[in-house]
Amino acid sequence: MSYLKNIIMIIDKKLKKTLVTHDGSFHTDDIFAAATISIYLEKNGETFEIIRTRDKEIIDSGDYVFDVGGIYDSRSNKFDHHQTGGAGVREGIPYAAFGLVWQKFGLEVAGKKEVVDFIERKFVISVDANDNGVDLSKNNFPNILAYTLQDVFATFSPTALEDMEKDKQFAKALVWAKEILKREIKKANDQIEITKIIRNSYEKAKDKRLIVIDAPKVSRYEIWDALQDFPKSLFVVYGDNEDWSIVAMRKEKNNFGNRKNFPTTWAGLRGKELQNITGVQDAVFCHNNLFLSVAKSKEGAIKLAELALSV
Repeated sequence: MSYLKNIIMIIDKKLKKTLVTHDGSFHTDDIFAAATISIYLEKNGETFEIIRTRDKEIIDSGDYVFDVGGIYDSRSNKFDHHQTGGAGVREGIPYAAFGLVWQKFGLEVAGKKEVVDFIERKFVISVDANDNGVDLSKNNFPNILAYTLQDVFATFSPTALEDMEKDKQFAKALVWAKEILKREIKKANDQIEITKIIRNSYEKAKDKRLIVIDAPKVSRYEIWDALQDFPKSLFVVYGDNEDWSIVAMRKEKNNFGNRKNFPTTWAGLRGKELQNITGVQDAVFCHNNLFLSVAKSKEGAIKLAELALSV
């Protein structure tokens, strides 16, 4: 019986895949590389362990090796980018471990090429850029730093005054990364369908400056994404039985400037004040930054949008 147990243990050890990355400090690219491979293996019913080391023998024997080892060879599942010459560039951004792993396993994990590309552009490239020291954003406020995805995962790293095991902290960060990646995949799939709904409303609109969406309540972020490439659109009405909103389209995807503002006299007004100045009896609110207004009914929201267009 003991002999049989030993055989089973040997078989189990051979069946279990080993994921190998570097020990010591961890970063967003190796965390998300681990998350991608983990989800891929879980979907395929594979068992695995993650080893964080710089031991060459362990690295050479790993089934999936990322962010360590000095080799990029996707055929043998080796995904490092620190070697001389790196591991390639796309759109001017060098690949890091996350991008290399996503390039191979993204379709297996996300299911659709459209979703793979969506996530690549949304945050894989950003993670790779940060890991390679490429600054993607211009800071207009030198004394104020943006709080990024990298900052979130840096919170898991122990400080010099803490006695924490880095491997355990890596494991905690990995749980978060897997959940984020799964949610991004779900949201990307939904965004693709929502975009079709929004653009269908655009096609039906007689006046392309004002789009009315009668579908389930969407968010202004989904609207901005879906209609960014349609420059005629200025305002979009959307909502449900509780209230209806009108959002101004942005000039650029990552810019808060509006293609057209609501009237400056509406800024910050609520209830009776906004109703008196607009004549719309169920008007609720206009944002101080003139990009959002709200009414109780679809008709009221459309009237506010038409008034804004006429100014």
